[in-house]
Amino acid sequence: MYKGLSLDERVARFHGMITNIDDNVGKLLGNLKEWGLERDTLVIFMTDNGTATGAKVFNAGMRGQKGTPYQGGTRVPAFFRWPGTLSPAGVDKLTAHLDIFPTLAELAGAKIPDGIKLDGRSLAPLLKNPNAQWADRFLFTHVGRWEPGQAAQSKYARCRVRNTRFSLVSMGDRNWELYDLRNDPGETKDVASQFPEAVKRMDTAYDQWWEEILPCLENENAAGPKMNPFQELFWKQFGGGPSPNP
Repeated sequence: MYKGLSLDERVARFHGMITNIDDNVGKLLGNLKEWGLERDTLVIFMTDNGTATGAKVFNAGMRGQKGTPYQGGTRVPAFFRWPGTLSPAGVDKLTAHLDIFPTLAELAGAKIPDGIKLDGRSLAPLLKNPNAQWADRFLFTHVGRWEPGQAAQSKYARCRVRNTRFSLVSMGDRNWELYDLRNDPGETKDVASQFPEAVKRMDTAYDQWWEEILPCLENENAAGPKMNPFQELFWKQFGGGPSPNP
């Protein structure tokens, strides 16, 4: 669709993917209305990480892209649509993907079993009232991608601690950078030296988070299959794949 419009080939494909998503979301919403399910269905649209190819086109002034812990690699859209239940509004509170499960549990009337610790919190109060009280919090990002068995040594490899005002970022070796998102949403100026207490508080929170998640990396030393089973299924269905050994 966008081929031959003086665009880089990857950018043209990117625009095509956007159009494809837009068309199919429209079909989904249209079908829900046609089937009489529109007012009984909560539709959530969001993405998994910041843009990759799109950073060349438009990134709202945010720094970085997919694969980095900066805003451009971690901030994503989140749209909730439920006609007759939710009123159109914007919410400026600090939320994350880990809030989805407790939100759906509350909306469905499901009780979280005693003893289960959730990192997220229900968004139901904000869906009812965008101005509802919402306590500040720390959210953590770790890009990962370390070699097997190197988790402990990769503690500060492309990670971030975020609260409502600040973003504390490290690209490795605990070399923290601090950005005041309230006054510098593009993360252009490192203000770590101006707010040492904020760095200390967020660094301590990161230590606690890391100590908690490190024992949970159950597959850290697991040996995976020689060939990705999803790729094998894809090649079996559509052909292709590596050449057989001679």
